Amino acid sequence: MAERDAMFPTLTDAQIARLMASGEKRQVQAGEIVFDQGDTDHGVFVVLEGSLEFPKLSRVHQPGQFTGEVNQLSGRRALVRCQAREASTVLEISRANLRHIVQTDAELGEIFLRAFLLRRVYLIQNSVGDAVLIGSSNSADTLRLQGFLSRNGYPHSYLDVERDPDTQSVLDQFGIKLADIPVVICRGEKVLKNPTNAEAAECFGLNAGIDEQSVYDVLVVGAGPSGLAAAVYGASEGLSVLVIETSAPGGQAGSSSRIENYLGFPTGISGQDLAGRAFVQAEKFGAQIVVARAARALKCKQKPYSVEMDDGKLVHSRTVIVAAGAQYRKPELSNLAQFEGVGIYYGATNIEAQICRDKEVAIVGGGNSAGQAAIFLAAHVKHVYLMVRRPDLASTMSRYLIARIEECKEITLMTWTEIEALEGDSHLERVRWRNKQTGETGVLETPHVFMMTGACPNTQWLDGCLALDDKQFIKTGADAGTEWPLRRSPYLLETSLPGVFAVGDVRSGSMKRVAAAVGEGSMAVQFVHKVLAE
Repeated sequence: MAERDAMFPTLTDAQIARLMASGEKRQVQAGEIVFDQGDTDHGVFVVLEGSLEFPKLSRVHQPGQFTGEVNQLSGRRALVRCQAREASTVLEISRANLRHIVQTDAELGEIFLRAFLLRRVYLIQNSVGDAVLIGSSNSADTLRLQGFLSRNGYPHSYLDVERDPDTQSVLDQFGIKLADIPVVICRGEKVLKNPTNAEAAECFGLNAGIDEQSVYDVLVVGAGPSGLAAAVYGASEGLSVLVIETSAPGGQAGSSSRIENYLGFPTGISGQDLAGRAFVQAEKFGAQIVVARAARALKCKQKPYSVEMDDGKLVHSRTVIVAAGAQYRKPELSNLAQFEGVGIYYGATNIEAQICRDKEVAIVGGGNSAGQAAIFLAAHVKHVYLMVRRPDLASTMSRYLIARIEECKEITLMTWTEIEALEGDSHLERVRWRNKQTGETGVLETPHVFMMTGACPNTQWLDGCLALDDKQFIKTGADAGTEWPLRRSPYLLETSLPGVFAVGDVRSGSMKRVAAAVGEGSMAVQFVHKVLAE
């Protein structure tokens, strides 16, 4: 009951009085559509008299209650229709005024944001929205699209051609053939056959347009913990901030099932929940975040700096924070790419857990991400085999995770072990392993392997603009290089290029922990202020 009250709060007369100056009164007639699914050019509506209803949700708003969810902050399309149940008087508060309210009125800001977040969770849990994904659990692209929509917190319905009996009728209705799978039905009208993430993002309006003529104060490349922290602190301090993210907010940490050693969350928090909250927080302060857009090149010969994106557009900024993160290192197995998404995975979320349910799985890696994945998957699968190349986990994993792994009978630790071969046809069927110490070899009959080994920095797009170490991580501060062009020394997180900073996993010598990444992202903003003042 308390959560429902927070999801659909009723404002007091005093609270409504504070809102009156920020809105415009409107009269709506019975049955009139206040806003429809797919609309973007409307604000939040506070019911003053009468009532509003949401047919898809079987929900009625009475006087004192208000419309909206997290899309209201970003300007994305509405996911449901709202219409007047009777002749009503409403107060419409524009998106700009709403943002001003949540920034300046602590009480109302908390009420709005909490309601918006809870409503988005409800929409996701009940698959209420304008997206339908039709795919197969044996399709790598289905898994990719599921992950993209889920990690971006976008409500959608999923139909599996091999499990859901009603799928064929939907296929016939839209003239879709099995060979077209996976497909995304966008807003009930447009069929996208195996779309790229960028095509899906465009169809659902996940990104507002980027103004190529604007010069931002700071451009953040990457929306992992460090990039989101930079966005929150930069925007909250009045800087114009643009964040570009290749896939979804959260980065590598976003795929963590539960982070338990992050300050302030004693019972833990999933990487996706942490990223989702940070995303809303950044938008609350006015940061602009675009997803499914990759940085292709840094134009570093002149100022303001420019970053060329994968669609050829240029984004200009006075300073740049590189928070592009790192990817798990891929082992040298000849047919690895063949099984990616159909037996080989690089993250353990609820999506992968459902695919692997009641099966035996292997995890390769000895870091915290591998440990978190092992504990999480052990609750869903038949058995987990944790393979590490070292003699133990002590040097690479937090002690609390080691203790849980030791106590979990569903996890078997295999030390000194590495995978030598992957076998299968269209899907992974088994792996061959070898013990480096004893020379013993064996076969593990498993269709699911999670690769979580090492880190390869996402620095290929920098094209020689910044000094890198021998492992291609970005050098910063005193290590930035000998060709520093200014009289002052580079700031702590500054790269070899003045005004360009590196934070998080992509930075040479960084601590590979979420808390450290958040700290670096927020710290970089202070150095940005100094550069902008020069």
